[in-house]
Amino acid sequence: MGKVYERIDGRLRTFIEEQKIFFTATAPLAGDGTVNLSPKGLTGSFAVLDELTVAYLDFAGSNAETVAHLRENGRITLMWCAFTGPPNIVRVHGRGEPVFRDDPRFPELLEHFPGIDVDAHGLRAIIVVTAELIRDTCGYAVPFMDYREDRPLHARRFQREDDESLDRYFHKKEHIASSIDGLPGLPLPLPPLRSS
Repeated sequence: MGKVYERIDGRLRTFIEEQKIFFTATAPLAGDGTVNLSPKGLTGSFAVLDELTVAYLDFAGSNAETVAHLRENGRITLMWCAFTGPPNIVRVHGRGEPVFRDDPRFPELLEHFPGIDVDAHGLRAIIVVTAELIRDTCGYAVPFMDYREDRPLHARRFQREDDESLDRYFHKKEHIASSIDGLPGLPLPLPPLRSS
């Protein structure tokens, strides 16, 4: 039923790129640390960079657990499941890294997301994941669900922020600069999105 893949290409790549939502799972090294599982969406915020590397945009939110866990240990699993068409679940297990706004690689990575107005979403980082294990499973128990549209609420909330007000917002949140377990999270102050 399940299959292991050597690379992200062909039908596998098409399947991943067609899904409207995916999930990320990370955890700290501490055995009693908080495991984090996050849904990710927004059309155009995910990209396959090459046969073993994917990336997604990390937008403003009320915590930074994924960023904190990746800074500590780099472990991450991404999962897509088919809600329409033939049943399928794909997981990419690998090593992730948050590339922050002041990283020299940031502008070039951002070019992989031409369909997203990053100013409207409070972009914090680009998460780059290198696959170590790519596998699928049947997905027989995943229900059929229909996609209608992306929710406009995230853009409505964060498009009114500039870099300075976004930085103030992050400073007010308890789990942005550090995780629930006290690991370093998003580096603050927030670097400008574009140099002036």
